[in-house]
Amino acid sequence: MIKTGRYLIVAALILALAACATDYSKSEAPNNLRVDGAESRVDVAFAPGSARLAAGEAARLDRLVATGIMRPADRITIAAAGPPRLADQRAAALSSALLAYGIVAEALPLGPVAANYAIIGIGRYTVTLPPCPNWSSPSTAEYTNAHNSNWGCTAATNLGLMVASPADLVSGRTLGPAEGQPAVNAVQRYMTDRVKQPPTPTASPFAASTSSGGGDTGGGGGAGAGGGAPQ
Repeated sequence: MIKTGRYLIVAALILALAACATDYSKSEAPNNLRVDGAESRVDVAFAPGSARLAAGEAARLDRLVATGIMRPADRITIAAAGPPRLADQRAAALSSALLAYGIVAEALPLGPVAANYAIIGIGRYTVTLPPCPNWSSPSTAEYTNAHNSNWGCTAATNLGLMVASPADLVSGRTLGPAEGQPAVNAVQRYMTDRVKQPPTPTASPFAASTSSGGGDTGGGGGAGAGGGAPQ
């Protein structure tokens, strides 16, 4: 009987501990941003053998922007046909035309392009914020070394609200040319042992100041009365 009673106590303790460890199921939604996107393409004609837009294409770009088919927040890419030099000139001309509308375009290969044409790739993305605040898990202490269900809600929501181009959440933009001269100058100073030293640190306005000889102006004998204790 005693042995059986001990087993019953142990079983009861195991069940109690299991109940404490599984008092809820952590099935809350992840506190991440959701980015949905769609892509479309527009063909733009150029004058044969030239980097000049064909007749009517400039007005067509006006309509594309005015009707919202292209917006500054879209991810715009350009691929132009022709020999490498002419293709670069056409892409630059089209990028300059779009920049007048506040649209920054990037030259990227988009597949085969018909002769005397360029393709404008339009990537449009929207951001859906996480369902925050998320209190699906209890706010009491948890001993599973896991984050609370509301963890990261503020950071994710702020990022989704402040991003200017949602496409930047999908992939970064290609870096432009770097300024080489500052880097070259730094290497030259290093090679000739003329590295610029950091400026001499100045005293903090909050640092304790020391007076010499004359004592305090706010009352004599302060150190003696206070025993020299820091204020």
